[in-house]
Amino acid sequence: MEFKEKPDSNATLVGKSQPYLGEKHQADGKPVANGKAEVYVKQETNGKHAVPGKSLNMYSWQEIQKHNQQTDQWLVINRKVHDVTSWAHRHPGGQQVLSHHAGEDATDAFRAMHLDLDVVRLYLKPLLIGELAPGEPSQERNKNSQLVEDFREMRRLLEAKNMFKANLGFYFLHLAQILILEALAWLLVWNFGSCWTVTILISFLLTISQAQSSFLQHDVGHLCVFKKSKWNHLMHKFVMCHLKGFSTNWWNYQHSQHHVKPNIYPKDPDINMGPLFVVGDLQPVKYGKKKMKYINYEKQHLYFYMILLPLLMPVYFNLQSMQAVYLRRYWVDMAWISSFYIRYFITFGPFYGIFGTVLLIYFVKLLESPWIAYVTQMSHIPMKMSLEENWDWFSTQVLTTCNVEQSFFNDWFTGHLNFQIEHHLFPTMPRHNYHKVAPLVRSLCAKHGLQYVKKPLLQAFGDIVRTLKKSGALWAKVYYE
Repeated sequence: MEFKEKPDSNATLVGKSQPYLGEKHQADGKPVANGKAEVYVKQETNGKHAVPGKSLNMYSWQEIQKHNQQTDQWLVINRKVHDVTSWAHRHPGGQQVLSHHAGEDATDAFRAMHLDLDVVRLYLKPLLIGELAPGEPSQERNKNSQLVEDFREMRRLLEAKNMFKANLGFYFLHLAQILILEALAWLLVWNFGSCWTVTILISFLLTISQAQSSFLQHDVGHLCVFKKSKWNHLMHKFVMCHLKGFSTNWWNYQHSQHHVKPNIYPKDPDINMGPLFVVGDLQPVKYGKKKMKYINYEKQHLYFYMILLPLLMPVYFNLQSMQAVYLRRYWVDMAWISSFYIRYFITFGPFYGIFGTVLLIYFVKLLESPWIAYVTQMSHIPMKMSLEENWDWFSTQVLTTCNVEQSFFNDWFTGHLNFQIEHHLFPTMPRHNYHKVAPLVRSLCAKHGLQYVKKPLLQAFGDIVRTLKKSGALWAKVYYE
């Protein structure tokens, strides 16, 4: 497969800015009558029916798309139709992820989000109820089948080049960096006491450690470090719960929804920032028409500095995590999170006391918060937000994310999330390989006329505020008219 790559520059759009181009298909099968699925029986080449016990029901897209409710969920994966309704609540990534794809082709999402495919297929097998009827396209008719095939061919090429294989040395050094920073903080307080100068230096070291732990847990949470999922899960508990004090299950359920439907209302929880902020074009209009004014959204770009930057980690994420642990009874996570606080009390308690240690923990999270807020918000808030339009996987990820220029500092500072497009296309790919696959992704975007947005780091930070200001002005226009 060959792609021609176009050169790009700062904040370049590689390829023409066009709306999503769907491709029309003609189905050779018969139309569905009375809203019921057509049922076909596989036949041998001699015209005889196959063994009745081994035949599969055949369904049209018209029928499949009707099963898109919370209580009635069908998924298509590799042309096979699965009824996941009764099993959805047991899905490790949360039942919402499945419901977001109900009535759709979920092949690329399924492939992107799972590491141990052989294990996952064991769960899928009893859920199989049929397959697409002869003549039905492999994807819904609104999708560009050539783009879908080009993307899958690119993925096969990357798999052949071992781009999904992690360099364990890379992650060992990353973990070593975190542990060394934690050890240095402890040595400082042990040798020099808890004076203000030492406390500030300790807070600085722990802030870097916490931020880098956020990026490391993000990798192991996506199952891209170890070959076996169980080791990723164990490492995720250690980094997210023990080193950071947050719930892995809470992160997994929230983040999985974000990945499969980024910037899609109301499926992506990351853009559900009301009532504090309204983002995109739809939320401001909705709030304006309903005369909803929890704050003055016209000034929300200023509240971003006062609310979101300092409070994202110590308040918002912390409360969400604790709420999920308590309400959903994540007792294992609770035990791991307890070890985070116990470690801090043992390490710093003799010098700061219990109350002082709690203040130290939240002061560090307060310092970490702007770092994480900028990195997590810069690639999505300024991008396209819409209601569900059921795009193909490639278009969904590319149009709702953007990249930040590569440099040694940018890679380290963002945990390689400056390659957000590549990360969203290939969530289980180790981060150290993103820059290697970026040229292929840019080329495929150029071929199909999709935007591939790349910016300088400071421009990406500024775009967050500019976008919030634009959304606030849109709200004010509708609200006061």
